[in-house]
Amino acid sequence: MSARVAVVHPDAATLARATAARLLLRLIDGQSTRRPLHVALTGGTVGIRTLAEVAASPLRDAVDWTGVHLWWGDERFLPTGDADRNETQAREALLDALPVPAQNVHPVPGPDRADSPEAAAEAYAADLARYAAPAGAAQDDAGPAVPAFDVVLLGMGPDGHVASLFPGHDALAVLDRTVVGVHGSPKPPPERVSLTFPALEAASEIWVVAAGAEKAEAVARALAGDDVRSTPAAGALGRERTLWLLDVAAAG
Repeated sequence: MSARVAVVHPDAATLARATAARLLLRLIDGQSTRRPLHVALTGGTVGIRTLAEVAASPLRDAVDWTGVHLWWGDERFLPTGDADRNETQAREALLDALPVPAQNVHPVPGPDRADSPEAAAEAYAADLARYAAPAGAAQDDAGPAVPAFDVVLLGMGPDGHVASLFPGHDALAVLDRTVVGVHGSPKPPPERVSLTFPALEAASEIWVVAAGAEKAEAVARALAGDDVRSTPAAGALGRERTLWLLDVAAAG
């Protein structure tokens, strides 16, 4: 796994713009050598603001969006179209403005399509497996059944959680599945669906994007390599690169 590298921007607005430009350049460069590309999106204030900056960037038209698949690192277990779903917010901020084929957008099922978070997790795991990298290509034969993610974007909460992997929760220890149902989330709603650490760590690059002074303590713990049971973000490590994209306040 890669070492953590922190990049600090002066404020949250600059962080979102810079992250959007970084993502677009990563996609443009990636498409020069292979297709399709796979990206996992995140929600949250900075995550959605980043997607809005992608929509506003002239670089977006240099990407062939028909060759990009979009996934989510986690989702609230809410019906399709609910305003609090990461998918809904992402569509409003960016996806509705992009020429991405419908089959390239992979939302996590909500209660209108799955009976429980566990059923949604099983369905999402099956969808991920359909696009898994061939053995020996980007992952070894024992790798998890997930696409060869080029980038996984993750936000981080003040408690150090990433995706919907919260401190002290059982999902932190799940190693035999790529997606898990989450109950009792300390943030509403209590039911969620999340990628597990094995799925996240199969990514070539993980970018943790965090802004605000309330995140500074958790950022410091994660960058110091704290125990994932108390600071889950410490376990978010890409195979080739792990970037912490921060504003000055979050960097402390």
